[in-house]
Amino acid sequence: MNTSHQIIHSILDNDFYKFTMQHAAIKLFPYAEASYIFINRGKHEFPEGFSEALRLAINEMATLKLTKEEKSFLSKTCPYLDPTYLDFLQGYHFDPSEVKIIQNGKELKVEIEGYWYRTILWEVPLMSIICELYYQLTGLERESNDFVIEHTREKIENYKKLGINIAEFGTRRRHSYDVHQLVVHTLKTYGEPSFIGTSNVHLAMKYNTKPIGTHAHEWFMFHAAKYGFKMANSMGLEHWVDIYRGDLGIALTDTYTSTVFFEQFDKKFAKLFDGVRHDSGDPLDFADQTIEHYKKLGINPLSKTIIFSDGLNPEKVERIVEHCKGKVGISFGVGTDFTNDVGLKPMNIVIKMKQAYPEGGDWTDVVKLSDEPKKHTGTAEMIELAQRLLNIPLT
Repeated sequence: MNTSHQIIHSILDNDFYKFTMQHAAIKLFPYAEASYIFINRGKHEFPEGFSEALRLAINEMATLKLTKEEKSFLSKTCPYLDPTYLDFLQGYHFDPSEVKIIQNGKELKVEIEGYWYRTILWEVPLMSIICELYYQLTGLERESNDFVIEHTREKIENYKKLGINIAEFGTRRRHSYDVHQLVVHTLKTYGEPSFIGTSNVHLAMKYNTKPIGTHAHEWFMFHAAKYGFKMANSMGLEHWVDIYRGDLGIALTDTYTSTVFFEQFDKKFAKLFDGVRHDSGDPLDFADQTIEHYKKLGINPLSKTIIFSDGLNPEKVERIVEHCKGKVGISFGVGTDFTNDVGLKPMNIVIKMKQAYPEGGDWTDVVKLSDEPKKHTGTAEMIELAQRLLNIPLT
């Protein structure tokens, strides 16, 4: 099979939060550097020649450029992105030399390193490429387009019956670009008013819907390297407010466990931010924790929103809706269950920031301490240090 085609079709074929974080990093940390590492959680075995195909696809990304139409879309849709940033993005190109690939037998190693404001865009399209190539080169056949359309339509019809807002968050571990297009087109066709947008900026533009996202774990991971674990959440939130002045107001809670986050999410932040995002651990426990926190601060939880985005499927969503109804505002970001529910086992892979190099600092290992201990990332030594400093029980 020929795998030399362009797997990533646009510089905007990426999650929205990558661009919002890049915009902020350019303004606040233009000299910072970062490195990222590929983590094969599912212990997938990669076929012979995979690294060469991956390198070819990465090299082809260097030709991607922001078009005038794409720039105009961002300018109209995202007025909080500075014109100077959009000019920068128009001149940006992926530099394949920032990505190192090694394949030993069936094991794949991928690392990214360079200026943070540049390397921040690699993670999502790189994961998309790895997934698409994996299915191509292993010869695994998916269900038909008709199946994908009908399956997606059934899901969104059920979500509409629940009366909830649903966004599509599945770029990173999608089966393929073709499946992703089918899914977003189907959601747009059958899903409104429940379907409110997609994290994929390219497909948001193509199907005339809203790009959705704020920031990711790496935002707070970098702030820990710069300011220390105890200041990471508060400084990360403070800087986000400084840049976006009330726009993009959903805060991610679980970089250093949600318990630690809520200790620092005081009345100022709780009022400034529209809500929080759940990404690990038990969603019902998290909902109770969030509701209790807002009540303690004298804030009506119904005036705020929890966005649930952790491994959602229709059964899980229904359970969350039943639990939260009338207690707090809720919305949902469904990822892999939309974009890789095609009769094959979805890949379980991530790419995470490994080290950060703030201006005037040193290369520093970074960690993520999820609400689900199995999802922690980083070296054992640094994870233990963070747990001790933040008074998190050692796992």
